[in-house]
Amino acid sequence: MKCILLCAGYATRMYPLTENFPKPLLDIKGKALIDYLIEDLEGNNLIEEYIIVSNHKFINHFNDWKDNNKYKNKISLLDDGSTDNDNRLGAVKDIWFAIDKADISDDILVLAGDNLLDFSLKGFVDFSKEKNGNAVMRYYESELARLQRTGVAVIDSNDKILEMAEKPKEPKSNWAIPPFYIFRKECLKDIEEGIESGCKTDAPGGFIEWFSKRNEVYAYLMPGKRIDIGNLEDYYLINKEKI
Repeated sequence: MKCILLCAGYATRMYPLTENFPKPLLDIKGKALIDYLIEDLEGNNLIEEYIIVSNHKFINHFNDWKDNNKYKNKISLLDDGSTDNDNRLGAVKDIWFAIDKADISDDILVLAGDNLLDFSLKGFVDFSKEKNGNAVMRYYESELARLQRTGVAVIDSNDKILEMAEKPKEPKSNWAIPPFYIFRKECLKDIEEGIESGCKTDAPGGFIEWFSKRNEVYAYLMPGKRIDIGNLEDYYLINKEKI
């Protein structure tokens, strides 16, 4: 399995901190945000290669980070060519960009490079293997306003997605779907087909809505919390808390 880390965003809500520096490399208690994800994967021997997708504006920062790390697995850096928030490719196009440029023919784990988890990804990978299928994560969200801002799925008793909607006005369940995915190698071409067919490509939940109508997708119940550092207040708060 290979891991695609999506790091090509511009984090405009965190300006001026991220105006000239990538959010995934921000310091969290002495190490880069992205290091928490990679250290978990390394420690559990889950991944053979990390493919990090950056934008053109920040690629040199990632090159410097790579030069100073000592991870045992291969790290490949890709520049998606975008230069600002207005011409960004979007998450789904960046996933396909990585698959195409890195010539990936393996199962892939896709992670948003600017999130923290207080649990290991091993359970998620094991879940996908047990189901022998594509997988997403899910968590229970009680607040309507939050459900209206994310992907929401209807799940059967076998954890399979029956229906998925991105930012629904009237959610049909309380199962929210964050941006963490496992795609089986035989389904990778569907990512390109989805883009060509005009499915939503900026918010990845919109793509999962399309993808789950064509393929079996299972939803793993998160055993802990996902910490999305979306603004400066979140960033300064997490640096004060215990990780």
